[in-house]
Amino acid sequence: MLSTASISLRFGERKLFEDVSISFSPGNCYGLIGANGAGKTTFLKILSGEITPTSGAVILGPKERLAILKQDHFQYDEIDALGTVIMGHKRLYDVMVEKDKLYAQDHLSDADGIKASELETEFAELNGWEAEAEAASLLKGLGIKDELHSKKLKELTGAEKLKILLAQSLFGQPDVLLLDEPTNHLDIKAIRWLENFLYEFKNTVIVVSHDRHFLNKVCTHMVDIDFGKLTLYVGNYDFWYSSSQLALKLSQERNKKTEEKAKELEAFIARFSANASKSRQATSRQKQLEKLTLEDIKPSSRKYPFIYFKPEREAGKNILDVEDLSLTIDKKPIFKNISFTVNKGDKIALMGSSEVANTALLRIITHDIKADTGQYTWGVTTSVAYFPKDNKDYFSAQDLSLIDWLRQFSTDKSEGFIRGYLGRMLFSGEEALKKTSVLSGGEKVRCLLARMMLVNANVLILDEPTNHLDLESVTVLNNAIIQFSGTVIFTSHDQQFVQTIANRILEISPEGIAFDKDISYEEYIDLSEKN
Repeated sequence: MLSTASISLRFGERKLFEDVSISFSPGNCYGLIGANGAGKTTFLKILSGEITPTSGAVILGPKERLAILKQDHFQYDEIDALGTVIMGHKRLYDVMVEKDKLYAQDHLSDADGIKASELETEFAELNGWEAEAEAASLLKGLGIKDELHSKKLKELTGAEKLKILLAQSLFGQPDVLLLDEPTNHLDIKAIRWLENFLYEFKNTVIVVSHDRHFLNKVCTHMVDIDFGKLTLYVGNYDFWYSSSQLALKLSQERNKKTEEKAKELEAFIARFSANASKSRQATSRQKQLEKLTLEDIKPSSRKYPFIYFKPEREAGKNILDVEDLSLTIDKKPIFKNISFTVNKGDKIALMGSSEVANTALLRIITHDIKADTGQYTWGVTTSVAYFPKDNKDYFSAQDLSLIDWLRQFSTDKSEGFIRGYLGRMLFSGEEALKKTSVLSGGEKVRCLLARMMLVNANVLILDEPTNHLDLESVTVLNNAIIQFSGTVIFTSHDQQFVQTIANRILEISPEGIAFDKDISYEEYIDLSEKN
């Protein structure tokens, strides 16, 4: 078991954590959530020993092994993929190296023979004879082909290296597994494999992720970081979010229909308890949920932005016609002869193995770059708002206050009007006077979303809009696009975002359109897995 005893961490006068005591039990997966800057990654580093707390202690059970997803793949550049994975179990790897050195000698002394025998015994106890097979299985599950297993990491791509580091953290059934954004840069097949792996994992997992589908699939508990404290809740992310929102309504309407709200919350808890199934931990989780009372559910103090896209006018039937678009970048074909028609009300998710191709297509149809050949035609009644993946051009020209920055895109230049939109995105009071040069990634995204709301467009083009956003903002943006009455073309790695929004999947390949059907994301994945 992993636990903390009165952990506190201060940076100068700033208190990040104060007197945190919490236990993480085997068989459970804990999702660590909190607003940007709350200290999720820092807390994982405290648990792993990378950061020493100002006071308090981290307690790990005797002989228990803790593994963490590492970020620096350059330290393994001279090691092959299989070896890098096995290094996840340091003692096992050290035994292998020491054993191989002894056997590489021309002559073994009696002392060497005794040492080799001891190492062989320990090697067997650590399940060393299965090490290469287990490492290969992990790599294969994450999509690293067999022919790459013997290659050094310096010969592999960045995405492949990240998968290898993930396999390293999973190797050898660690007693405690710490994962910080493990789904970043993973393709959908690798994410699904990881979900199933953690689903069946028998020990303790603590994970930070902005992927709500992932948190819902693997987590038995949520740990909310708020005001320097950690609060533990039973259930996955959706349960935490929905119940905390219901509790907030209950507290806000304490004197109005309190009994009705209480019954609504109790009914919600009962429904969720009944649906806690399909996982190895289902029975114990359901028992825990059945014991919940209203007092166990607390309203979240987290602030949520307000995002609402309202078209100024309704678009006609003709939205967009694309004919024979082709593009080559640095002599490499990105796609060729792409043709499709966007219909009114379509919410199209662009899929495919190449993020470059998806982004390039969106940049072409928003007049940002030109295709080599082909053409596209927007309907005369359409108005477009575009969210780019790379937003540096929007903030690099001038160092403006947020009020002056947003004013550039508004027909109403009054400060009160501009402040209204900034306030919706949590930039109120002095925050609205911040300079664009000091904005974080998530703050820049919220500024761009405020700009999009100002346009009142009937077509939204969004390229990875959830990047850099916290879970609260992702949830609000997700709901806003679901409610949007116009047409949407978008890309996203957020599975829940795609599943709840898209009514059409369009897959792009270098050879053109590989798939185009009016189906949901889940249906598309089912078809892909069958093929």
